[in-house]
Order: sequence, then C-alpha cells, then structure tokens
Amino acid sequence: MSCQSPIVVALDFPTMAQSVEMAKRLDPSQCRVKVGKELFTTAGPAILDELHALGFDIFLDLKFHDIPNTVANAVSVAAKAGVWMVNVHASGGRRMMESSANALQQLPDNNTLLIAVTVLTSMDQSDLVEIGIDLTPEQHVKRLATLAKSSGMDGVVCSAKESNMLSTELGKDFVLVTPGIRPTGADQGDQKRIMTPAEAMAAGSHYLVMGRPITQAVDPISVLKKANKDLGVIA
Repeated sequence: MSCQSPIVVALDFPTMAQSVEMAKRLDPSQCRVKVGKELFTTAGPAILDELHALGFDIFLDLKFHDIPNTVANAVSVAAKAGVWMVNVHASGGRRMMESSANALQQLPDNNTLLIAVTVLTSMDQSDLVEIGIDLTPEQHVKRLATLAKSSGMDGVVCSAKESNMLSTELGKDFVLVTPGIRPTGADQGDQKRIMTPAEAMAAGSHYLVMGRPITQAVDPISVLKKANKDLGVIA
C-alpha cells in the first residue's frame, strides 16, 4: 500500500546503522523518509537498498548543482535506484534543470519526482544580501520557482510561508515540498522560516519534511501518528 501521509521524515544521522534503526521505529504507511548529504556520504547507495527493503519511499536530498550534463546523469542514476524524489538547485539555471528533466523523460516507466530547491529555509534576507541578491526571500523564491516550472521541474522545495503564494502563482498541481516544519511547541532549531504541519498544508504544501521533532522524540511513531491524525490524512 502506498503512503497516504504528506510527512517525510528526515533521517539526519551520521551512520547507516542509526538511520536504519530509526526507520525500523517508523512505519512506511505513515511516512516517507529523506536521505541527505551526511547520511549518503557515509553510507552510499547501500542506504537506499536498506530503506527500500523496509518498504519506504525515499526522497534523495542531495541538492545537485553542477554543469547540466553532470546533474542530468546524477538524477538519472538516482531514478534508476528507485528513489521516489530527487532534487537539484534551481539556481543552477534553466539548462541544468531542463537537462535533468529530459534525462528522466528518457527513462522507461520513470516515476521519480524531480524537484528544485529555491531558497534554503535557514536563509533570511540578510543572507541573500550578502550573496548579492537584493530581493526578499519571497521574491527570490517566486523567481526561482517560476523558472523551475518552465524548465520542466515537477515542483520545488520552499518554505511553507511561500506555499500559498506559489500555489496561487504556479497552480495547485505544482508540487511544494516544505522543510522547516515544527509541531506546535517544538524547538525552532536553525530554521528561520517555519510553520506547523496544519498551517503548511492549509497554505498549499504537498509534502512536509520533519526531522528532529520526530527522530529525537522518546516515542517517534507516536509523534508521527499524532501528526498524521491531526492532519486528518490517516485514521
């Protein structure tokens, strides 16, 4: 049975053993999982096999950003490995994104979602100014997301605070993946632009990335089930 929950649990652990141990405490019918740079660098593709064997859909969060041919080849390898979603940086530009989208279209029966990262949720306007971008985060996200859609991306990673704007501008079918999701009362951590799960879904987000509020909980599956119940997606 495919996962009906919008929640993607970030397995941000330094070892494969810790990540697999956490995954076993979760439920593939209650969430998908995200594999990021630290975990993939230490464990390699073997972590994908381990998590697939447990029944999880995987978001491979490596944020590819390189010359078009290199990124196109990388997303093709990810899709062939069976990941549910893979991402690139929208700031890599149109040719890089189009090359990636075209590469996936060449694969038979490809079901991998290709998503572009707009502005990292750890960044605010002062960070953008320092790298020479004289726009608000919302303005820059809108510009990059519009470019991503016209370049063939299935959706973007954005702050939930931009979800309503992007859903209105780019259509409700354009997939919005939002990190920085924190249940009410949870620690903000290093995220600067955050929302609760219910707020994010109401704003138009499709998938919600949650890490520490679940993975550092005493009883992760209970926190996950409560979040799903609060969202009304799983009884």
